[in-house]
Amino acid sequence: MAIHNQQTECQALKDLADAFSNLADEKRVAEQMALFTEDARVTTYIGGKLFAEMKGRAEIEKVFSDFLAGFHTVYHLNGQHTVTFRSGTEAEAVNYCAVKLVGEQEGRQVLQDHSVRYQDNYVKQGGTWLISRRIAGFMISETRIIG
Repeated sequence: MAIHNQQTECQALKDLADAFSNLADEKRVAEQMALFTEDARVTTYIGGKLFAEMKGRAEIEKVFSDFLAGFHTVYHLNGQHTVTFRSGTEAEAVNYCAVKLVGEQEGRQVLQDHSVRYQDNYVKQGGTWLISRRIAGFMISETRIIG
């Protein structure tokens, strides 16, 4: 793959990861599903323990929606995004993300602060990069009362 083309493709994949986070922040989960292949798989670990294993857009949407329903504020900040191309239509990446979730418990504002490492597999379908596999590792998590 030519250097210029590879840079363009890397940017497209970074934009895909950022679009996922931007939509999550606005709790627009249904729109996030267009970023996944129809048969995508997402596995989430929190503190090294399996939290959820999802297959297909419908299941992913339900789990994401149910999870985010408990929070009134969602905030993602993406960091490094390291891509390896397997072919012109397949790639994988590691993406680091800070995720802050704020909800109310017993009348108090509670912040869940997570440091997440996403391991993604991407496929290019119809000229568009999509997430085909995501392993989300919530590596460090802290919960505290705020405000």
